[in-house]
Amino acid sequence: MHKPSHLRWIYVSAILIALSIVIFVQPASKAQGSSAASVQSPPAQVHSLKVTLLSTMLVGSTTGMGEWGFSALIEADGHRILLDTGAHPDTVLQNAHDLNIDLSDVKEVVLTHNHWDHVSGLMTLRKEMMKKNPSALSVAYVARGIFYSRPAPQGEDNQMIAVKKEYEATGGRFIEREEAAEIFPGAWLTGPVPRKYPEHNWSSTGKVQTPAGLVEDNIPEDQSLVLNTPEGLVVVTGCGHAGIINILTFARQEFPNEPVEAVIGGLHLFPATDEQLDWTADKMKEFKVANLIGAHCTGIEAVYRIRERLALPRDSAVVGSVGASFVLGEGIHPGPLAK
Repeated sequence: MHKPSHLRWIYVSAILIALSIVIFVQPASKAQGSSAASVQSPPAQVHSLKVTLLSTMLVGSTTGMGEWGFSALIEADGHRILLDTGAHPDTVLQNAHDLNIDLSDVKEVVLTHNHWDHVSGLMTLRKEMMKKNPSALSVAYVARGIFYSRPAPQGEDNQMIAVKKEYEATGGRFIEREEAAEIFPGAWLTGPVPRKYPEHNWSSTGKVQTPAGLVEDNIPEDQSLVLNTPEGLVVVTGCGHAGIINILTFARQEFPNEPVEAVIGGLHLFPATDEQLDWTADKMKEFKVANLIGAHCTGIEAVYRIRERLALPRDSAVVGSVGASFVLGEGIHPGPLAK
């Protein structure tokens, strides 16, 4: 039985309308989806932050012991991570005990570079803490170059080569990167930092065996931790061998126009001339650095000169001491001696 002609016409018209919807509407929907995907969400931020020094030269109160080394505990939005582990095997362990800080639930550690005064406590802490929690300090973030050979007349000068085997034998795992990466929301590891400015913030005259050959050891693996907060960036360094201005310049590429709320750690400026310190301070001013805890190898005179040059109040630029802390929204708690 044949359909009436007017029904056939309606039927054909309906098919044509349906096809036009598929042809014209579908590409538009795809375009809208593509546009939505291209809109980037803002970088994650840390809203609660405390950084506590567990190893540095100065003891700011009757608690703890000082050494030529560095370590800091970072507590950010429920995450706890240790940056460096001090110069002597037991210093950080003892200082944490004296400060009533439990490190057994800290799973991750950042090692800023290979030098003994930043890595010597790793195995002591790992072995002691894993008695209570097998996953304590079981993940170590390092940058490419930390395991490069450092040949010296007396033999291998990079203890991290031996530490790697010992650490992995306990079930520990190194995560080695050659570029920047976010390790948890709002926390960014620089990885190796481009050396835009010739800050030359290292003392060693040694050599390092790289894929390009045996070259001057400028500590290529030096890395820092950058925390993005509503107040601005908080930058935690071990020695700052890459140069604090190079570090801040690199961080600004990731977080454009963000002021620097705090710089905490070693900046290796103790041997710097007055001219170098003035240049560094003037550059720090461009980044709007609001707080400074100059610990470890920064140098006492360097902290005072930078504070003066930046016109910071006394409580915003201090020499770091064991137990000193920076708390977001509160500022620096320096300890009695460092006030």
